[in-house]
Order: sequence, then structure tokens, then C-alpha cells
Amino acid sequence: MSTLPASRLHKPTLTIGIALFAIALITWRDASTMQIRASYGMGADAASYFVAAFLAVLGGGHILAAFRWASEPGQSDWKAVGWVSLGLISLIGTLWLQIGFVAGSTLLFAFTARAFGRRALIADLILGFILATGIFLLFNKLLTLALPMGPFERLL
Repeated sequence: MSTLPASRLHKPTLTIGIALFAIALITWRDASTMQIRASYGMGADAASYFVAAFLAVLGGGHILAAFRWASEPGQSDWKAVGWVSLGLISLIGTLWLQIGFVAGSTLLFAFTARAFGRRALIADLILGFILATGIFLLFNKLLTLALPMGPFERLL
């Protein structure tokens, strides 16, 4: 029985880490050139700096994982890829049909939860709705950024 070396480089994970760092740098640069400043509270630039920092942390984690890879990855779960794809298509469709951000994000959340093996669709739709509504209110009211509106968002 042979054992795998404790430290091998996993190139796909390293590539993802480098790509995340690149996206973080682009996001940071875009945030630094924003002309719109909030007169109170956080502005769009603060949220962009936060996203850039988060992407950089994720990139660092991927790079560390790439150098500490101990085994070969398992088989791809194409059903899960299909569920996430369905969620993204649902989000794009609801935005295109002007149904709104909350409806699209709710479907994206529920279908992504299904991709991770969760089977409680009704509970996931309720939880996704609550999260999407909170995110919409955060961006629309606190950050004063306009997200795509549908009938529900116009009530808020």
C-alpha cells in the first residue's frame, strides 16, 4: 500500500487562488476610483473594499490549500452543477423579466441548497426570501444602491 506525499501542488486550486487575487485587485482598484460618495453611512466604495478583502482572503486560502493538497479530488457532481446552473438561470430570468432581485435570489438560494444535498425546498425558499429581502434592504436603503426591482421591491 503506497501513501501519497504529504505536500503536492494542486494546480487547479492554485489557479483559482490566483484568479481570486486578480479579481480582488480589480475590485479594489475600481473601489478606489469610484466618484460617488455617500453623504452618510457606508458608501458603495466601502462595500467594494469589503468584497475585495473577502476575495483576497479566499484567494489566500486557495493558495494555501493548493500547497497542502494530500489526495486526488473526487468525481465531479454534475447534478449539483445542474442545480446551481438552474439557480443562476432563474436569477437571470427573473431579472430579465423584471420580476425582481428578491425572487431571483430566493430561487438561487433554494437551488444552491439543493445542490449541496438539502431536500427542504419550502424551508429553503422561505430562508432565501428572508435573506434576499435583507440584502435588498441593505443595498437599497443603507448603501443607496439600486438593485433590480420587481413588484415586491416596489412595496418596500
